Amino acid sequence: MKTPIMDFVRGYAASGTSRFHMPGHKGVPFLGAEPYDITEIYGADVLYSADGIIDESEKNASMLFGTAHTFYSAEGSTLAIKAMLTLAASSVEKDKRAVVWACRNAHKAFIYGAALIDIDVEWIYPEDESHLCACFVSPARLRAKFERAERLPCAFYVTSPDYLGNVADIRALADVCDDFGVPLLVDNAHGAYLGFLSPSSHPIVLGAAACCDSAHKTLPVLTGGAYLHIGKNAPASFCENARHALSLFASTSPSYLILQSLDMCNAYLSDGYREKLGDCVKRIESAKIRLAELGFAPEESEPLKIVLHTAQYGYTGTELGSFLHAHGIEAEFCDDEYLVLMASPENSEKDFARLLSAFAELLPREPLEQKPFVLEKGRQMMSIRMAFFAPSENVPVSECEGRICAFPTVSCPPAIPIAVCGELITSDTATLFARYGMKMISVVKKFQKTY
Repeated sequence: MKTPIMDFVRGYAASGTSRFHMPGHKGVPFLGAEPYDITEIYGADVLYSADGIIDESEKNASMLFGTAHTFYSAEGSTLAIKAMLTLAASSVEKDKRAVVWACRNAHKAFIYGAALIDIDVEWIYPEDESHLCACFVSPARLRAKFERAERLPCAFYVTSPDYLGNVADIRALADVCDDFGVPLLVDNAHGAYLGFLSPSSHPIVLGAAACCDSAHKTLPVLTGGAYLHIGKNAPASFCENARHALSLFASTSPSYLILQSLDMCNAYLSDGYREKLGDCVKRIESAKIRLAELGFAPEESEPLKIVLHTAQYGYTGTELGSFLHAHGIEAEFCDDEYLVLMASPENSEKDFARLLSAFAELLPREPLEQKPFVLEKGRQMMSIRMAFFAPSENVPVSECEGRICAFPTVSCPPAIPIAVCGELITSDTATLFARYGMKMISVVKKFQKTY
């Protein structure tokens, strides 16, 4: 597959052209990548009004992913999420407020998008509370909610896969949304590879109207490289207005290094990636079997994650994360209950051997006492936007009960807010703040009106 962006930049770097344009390094290799780091010079196209080499590269990606169009983001899924919300909200009549239904385990980028666009969110809470990252919602429950609704939302938003590797029944959820004429939006940040499994389980293939993929999370793409995919079943306005929606929140100076990385990834995906991915999945499955033999059976999860509920085996995830770090292994995520490892075809046999060798030194212990997880349904006292932009102050967790959350205080990963902007903080909320190691919370100043 052609790589038009990369080909252009290589030619430019080799041309010896005098660079009287940005950036200031002028192609001199201080780090090494500078000769390929350019701006929107003649022939390089412009990301948010692309009609040249960027558009050609995006069309290659669209063919690979089976989309109506795939748009590039040089600012991660964070940008794509905000664009998706903008596209959904633009369909709402001007005299009505946009409302999105969303599973509660949404990334904070979703909250920021809601604040900036000024949309309302009706949260759907998990049917089986187990962890901040998880929020299972069955198609039957979603259908029943649609049937009871006096007013339909402009979109239904779900995160799948989530940080713990849980995967929603996207096809069934999409069928329900289609029955009610509501677009399904999917935060697929962790699942860019899903379209290359056999069979494909990518959200667009399964019926989502739009989704974001963080290419850099599971594909060989530089950090910040992501996709906004528009499905062939999406409203026509989604494709027509996507670049405008992206440009609303994006830098006018997108990284051409990231764009080249996305461009090169097309060639990578088209040349044997399915086989590489299949081999990697088999290697991970073998590692999971060996871990189970060692007494650490992984949880069921999406194929490229190894998820351990460490508390079952007498360890906190943080404890095992530190243990692995001492053995030259870095985990993706750990907390007081879980350890998450993310792999890709670029992980070597040596990587897996090192991981299994480290676990062979451990013995399971008596399970840790499990703290009950209670995510109380939030009481919205102010709109998300109003609280987000209200005068605020930071207070200790011990003093936050009864206050209104101003800014979502949360670590990244997993970047999932315990309390959302404008919600009343209760004793249960404060307990969760403390459980996840938060010491100071941003709250609305008391003199701020709450209407």
